[in-house]
Amino acid sequence: YFLAILFLGWLFSLLTPVLTPFLIGALLAYLVDPLVTRLMRWHLPRLLSVIIIFSLLFVVIVLLILFLIPLIQTQLENLYDALPGIINWIEVTVIPWISNQFGIHETSVGSLKTTLVEHLTKPGAGDAAGKFFNTVLHSGLVLTEWLMHLILIPVVTFYLLLDWQKVIQGIHNLIPRRIEPTAVKLFKECNAVLSAFFRGQFIVMIALGILYSIGLTLIGLRIGLLLGLIIGIISIVPYLGVIVGIIAASVAAYVQFGDFTYVFLVWLLFVIGHLLEHTYLTPKLVGNRIGLHPVAVIFAILAGGKLFGFFGVLLALPAAAVIMVWLRFLMTRYHASRLYR
Repeated sequence: YFLAILFLGWLFSLLTPVLTPFLIGALLAYLVDPLVTRLMRWHLPRLLSVIIIFSLLFVVIVLLILFLIPLIQTQLENLYDALPGIINWIEVTVIPWISNQFGIHETSVGSLKTTLVEHLTKPGAGDAAGKFFNTVLHSGLVLTEWLMHLILIPVVTFYLLLDWQKVIQGIHNLIPRRIEPTAVKLFKECNAVLSAFFRGQFIVMIALGILYSIGLTLIGLRIGLLLGLIIGIISIVPYLGVIVGIIAASVAAYVQFGDFTYVFLVWLLFVIGHLLEHTYLTPKLVGNRIGLHPVAVIFAILAGGKLFGFFGVLLALPAAAVIMVWLRFLMTRYHASRLYR
């Protein structure tokens, strides 16, 4: 069994680029399957239910892309405009303060500032984007791989949704009858944990992204929407979104306005957001069923990314949550054993 597990791990590491679209497709199918099941309770055929949910999912994704891309492009241009000012503030204010406080020799960032001013200000934003897309377009292999992934993801999602019950039943039929009750109990607990994580944490990320995007924009930050989206995405790691967000937003607010009143407003927004997340959103939507310590979450993401790249990052937290379920089960069995007593 140990050799088989090692072989599967080695095989997964080799097939990482191929497995990514299948993993994303399976994740999407897992997330929306309850909606298909609900439609089936209204006496709709599964095929029709899958087509309805799949079509709605596709429309929502397309609308989000059409809505977000122009906004993100504008925010990136604002960021490129603000970067020289941020670099100048670091060079004039932060580095001399660090030098005076800690006796560290000042390090000139003039070359970095010059490079940013030349390449990241308008129309440099368009030039940078143009260079990026030119690089992608000239790499036929990369472009083909991206297109294949974009095509595979909806295809995999559709067929997995269509046959989801058959897949689950097939897995159930593979379980040895002797351990079937225990295995089903563990699988149900794993499903509860994964449901809490994926559906709950996903809603928490969206809520935080919207809250910080609107809040920072109302404060007046030109890159408020971009910062809010980034904070929402990285809030999957406990405390990371708040730490990164409050530092980045405070620097951006001070550089843009030169007034600590706006920095205080940023801090107030993050205090409200943090309290809302930990007193209502996370307990209500996620709960304590995952049972992962923040340090374990960080380690899982770093380890997954190191071992399997982007595929590993996607798989890290679900795998860690499932491992925690099995560890709790083994610990219960250990406490009931003669060895422990």
